[in-house]
Amino acid sequence: MAAMWPARMWKSPALLARSCVALTFTRANSKGEQNDKGWFRSLFVHRVKQRKDAHSNLLSKKETSSLYKMQFHNVKPECLDAYNTLSEQMLKKLHDDSDYPCEIVGSWNTWYGEQDQAVHLWRFSGGYPAMTDAMEKLKQNKEYMEFRRERSAMLLARKNQILLEFSFWNEPQARPGPNIYELRTYYLKPGTMIEWGNNWARAIRFRQENSEAVGGFFSLVGELYVVHHIWAYKDLESRHETRNAAWQKAGWDECVYYTVPLIRNMESRIMIPLKVSTLQ
Repeated sequence: MAAMWPARMWKSPALLARSCVALTFTRANSKGEQNDKGWFRSLFVHRVKQRKDAHSNLLSKKETSSLYKMQFHNVKPECLDAYNTLSEQMLKKLHDDSDYPCEIVGSWNTWYGEQDQAVHLWRFSGGYPAMTDAMEKLKQNKEYMEFRRERSAMLLARKNQILLEFSFWNEPQARPGPNIYELRTYYLKPGTMIEWGNNWARAIRFRQENSEAVGGFFSLVGELYVVHHIWAYKDLESRHETRNAAWQKAGWDECVYYTVPLIRNMESRIMIPLKVSTLQ
């Protein structure tokens, strides 16, 4: 403390007292200015009302209706054709078998993005009980277990996620082709899912005129705070034109403005459907 003041101040108590008061006043003013700035900035923060329920209940359709599972398989490059043939045969059998409460909604190979990759989207009608029922039956299916063993020799890595669909997106429906599909994946900051949903519930109308919106989902199991949007286009040029057209609509820029700060990372895949996919 003594090093802060010249020696002459220690010899004059009155001078030292005046200096202490001046220093305190300066610090108080500085702190006040910072508080004022913080108050001013707070006027422009996009606030979301406090929620007292799980995100899944606030943002999704009822979990008893449908659950989704998305699988990502990284395939050895030399095995991709054999993998596609093997998978299409087994996935079609499961899709057509009414004893299994699941259906293959989409099945693709990544064209642009991570190479030699397959992406599969399953729907389980009946929520968690249906998913559990299907998994238990598959364990007893010798043909399926043999398929898994043969498939494992073709893979480098695999992962999956359990997903719910956003209530404001249309449920994925069978679609004739030919189309290309874009899977846009957003890794959000924890705690921002409600704000993301609030903005996209208003913004989805800007992206439906050309029927490009296929489905929107968020993760429940696997990596969390992950959002998947699936879009369909006739080709890459159509994708370019459709996305540019959205910027001409009043309100689309506001959605982007408010949602970009919520994102930690994002990824885009352009995918080509396999024959077994209901989304062609």
